[in-house]
Amino acid sequence: MRRWLVIAFLIIVLDQLSKVWITNHFAYGESLVVLSVFNLVLLHNTGAAFSFLHDAGGMQRWLFSFIAIAASVWIIWLLRKHAAQTLFALALSLILGGALGNLIDRIVYGYVVDFLHFHWDEHYFPAFNVADSAITCGALLMILDSLKTQRNANN
Repeated sequence: MRRWLVIAFLIIVLDQLSKVWITNHFAYGESLVVLSVFNLVLLHNTGAAFSFLHDAGGMQRWLFSFIAIAASVWIIWLLRKHAAQTLFALALSLILGGALGNLIDRIVYGYVVDFLHFHWDEHYFPAFNVADSAITCGALLMILDSLKTQRNANN
């Protein structure tokens, strides 16, 4: 179980360090073109994924904080129960680290710091951060684990 918590902790550290760096080097809304399809930009997201409920008047800060805490407790319980299942536990660790990384932002600032911004011509994907990336990778690994488990059950 310890190694899974270490992975989650490393995600939190990477996430928070990257957010401190971008906040110290960029003004809000400032953008730097890195590649023709990728910019660094400092944005604040008061909502959830893709700014869902960003204009809900402040209640979303505490709603999403509560959800992150409840999900983290559940994930830790699942990690204890399934620590030997490598792919599943890795997925949970990534999701846990990402959820806690964004939770820190919500509690400290009232918003999540986003700064990774991909686009194709004038079509922009919503900005995100290291924590969001970890959550997405964790979710994809959970799907992969589920497909692998299902395939093994059918054989």
